[in-house]
Formats: sequence, structure tokens, C-alpha cells
Amino acid sequence: MRAILALMFVTGLVHTPPATAQNDATASAAPAPLARPMPFGVGERMEYVAKLGKMHVGSGSMEVVGVEDLRGRPAVHTKFMLHGRWLFYTANYLLESWVDQEQFSSLRFTQDSDDDPTDRDRVFEIFPERKTYRVNNGPELPSVDSPLDEGALLYYVRTMDLEVGKTYELNRYFRPDRNPVIVKVLKRETVDLPAGKFNTIVIQPIIKSRGIFSEGGQAQIWLTDDKDRIMVQMRVRLKVATISLQLRSHRPAANATP
Repeated sequence: MRAILALMFVTGLVHTPPATAQNDATASAAPAPLARPMPFGVGERMEYVAKLGKMHVGSGSMEVVGVEDLRGRPAVHTKFMLHGRWLFYTANYLLESWVDQEQFSSLRFTQDSDDDPTDRDRVFEIFPERKTYRVNNGPELPSVDSPLDEGALLYYVRTMDLEVGKTYELNRYFRPDRNPVIVKVLKRETVDLPAGKFNTIVIQPIIKSRGIFSEGGQAQIWLTDDKDRIMVQMRVRLKVATISLQLRSHRPAANATP
């Protein structure tokens, strides 16, 4: 089964390095990448209701904000937010990514989480052309080919050709010691959400980090089982509880084809 490794943000198709797919016992050689238009674009926005069991405890959103100039390169700015509150606990989580429009490699990444105060006020500048990154104004550190961050990965998985029962390994996380990123394809499932009923593919992304996709977080993502791969639900384990983000509205990209 092939991982779909070609992306297009506004025009054209871009080839990217392949993922490695494996089943429970055998890893398969990575095939040549396929070309496929990306299923999202500037202006797309999803809004979610955050639930703890059946209780409404907050909201979330995921959007492609626009294309901005970053170090002389067109960069697609994406944003993911989660806000929740119950009893004496609050959960605020923000991911922002700036991704090279032509190569789909991360250029900048910020993360802010109540669960991890060390993430606040940190800006990761990523330099794909020389395979390095730095935190704020610190020294440059080694990175990888075609680097991705957490926010970019939320969009990258939407371009993959996902086969139930397969596990995909991506050696593209911008911090080399946290590779590989694991993407498990768990099952197909029909879900009934505030925005309607959807046929979905359920995946579990795992990163060796302390964020919502950490090994202990057991995050799961429900993507529509169609060409658009809309994230209609996400389930994440935070410090004291498991929160479910459920889609309540979806605004297609400004250049989306009906």
C-alpha cells in the first residue's frame, strides 16, 4: 500500500519523500511516491465542540490561515487551537505552523500548552535547505530532510493513502531524536457528530514528545473516508481527562472544487 507523498497547496503538485508502511510482522519497501492534489487549501476552517463524556467543556478549531512571506519564501500558515474548562482545570493548546508552499517542509513552528509550561514563548525556526533548526535565538541544531512539525503533520496525514491495519513510519519530524513518527491506521468507523454523520478512517499518530501526540497521550483522529480527509473528530488525553473534539462546522478552502 502506498503512502501518498505529494502535496499541492495552491498550484501544482509537489513530490515528497515516502513513508514506510508495515503490518504487525513485516516492513515493506517504500514505493515510489504518487502525485495527488492536496485535500485542503487557504480559507479552510473546521470548528469543533470539546466534550468530556457528554458534557460540553470547550471548543477547538483547525484552519489554513493564508500564505505569508517567510524569509523570502511563500509559507502556508496553519493553526490548531483547543480551549477547555471544567471544575478547577483549564486546557489551552495552540499549534501554529508555517510550511513551505512548494516543498511542504516546515519553516517555523510555535506551540503553547497549559500541560507543558516549557513550550510557552518558544519559536522554532526551521531551515530545510541546510537541515537545521533553532529555538528562539539559540544555536542551530541538526534537523532532517523535508522536516515536519506537529501542526504540519496534522495536514500531512490527510494526504496519505491509509490502509486499515497498517502502521506507517515517517522519519520527517524536525527533531531527529524524536523520529520516527508512527501513524497507526486502526479501523473504519461511522460517527454521528454535531455536523452530521460521517464514514471515517481512525488513525493514531505517535510522536516521542510531551505534546498531545505523545506516546502516553494516545491521541486518535477520525478523518473522512473520502478524497477530502476532513478531520471530524480528535480524542486526546490531557493531564486529568480525555477530551473529544467533535466537528460542528466546516468551511471549505476558498479555491475548493464543488
